[in-house]
Amino acid sequence: MKNFFIGLLIIVVIIGVGFIGIYNTLVSKSENVKASWAQVENVLQRRADLIPNLVNTVKGYAAHEKTVFEEITKARSAWANAPTQDDKIKAASSMDSAISRLLIVAENYPTLKADGTFLRLQDELAGTENRISVERMRYNEAVRGYAVLLKSFPSNLLAHWFGFTQFSEYFKAEEKARVVPEVKF
Repeated sequence: MKNFFIGLLIIVVIIGVGFIGIYNTLVSKSENVKASWAQVENVLQRRADLIPNLVNTVKGYAAHEKTVFEEITKARSAWANAPTQDDKIKAASSMDSAISRLLIVAENYPTLKADGTFLRLQDELAGTENRISVERMRYNEAVRGYAVLLKSFPSNLLAHWFGFTQFSEYFKAEEKARVVPEVKF
């Protein structure tokens, strides 16, 4: 009988240590997602800070392209005022399309393309867009790893018991991004 209780105690301890390990992994993955999101916000904020400079530079050359500037201002404000992570993701997507339209407008003004200030800002923006892409990828990887852990057995039981929930949606490409651009010479 004594051996039975010792064996039972060993099994309980092993299960307890396993659950502690799973719980700690859930906490770690959850914090990893939060840190990844914070980094996405950092690079999106960098872009939002660069946009007014780029817009003001282009405005001087393309004063009649008012709608593009209004869209950028609206997208920047939407991102800055977004209350939730999902809203920030949607606002960042609208900022992506507004910036691409701004760069198309800039292409129509040869003197602007030669302006040193514009070129520096455009280079900064291109670098920022690359950083955003990398950080979005890292965020998506963190969300995926956490989601897999939440849905796997037995961690799904602990996640449910301790109130761990799925984070918001992944960053995805817009529908327009799936359309192959047409090149004409």
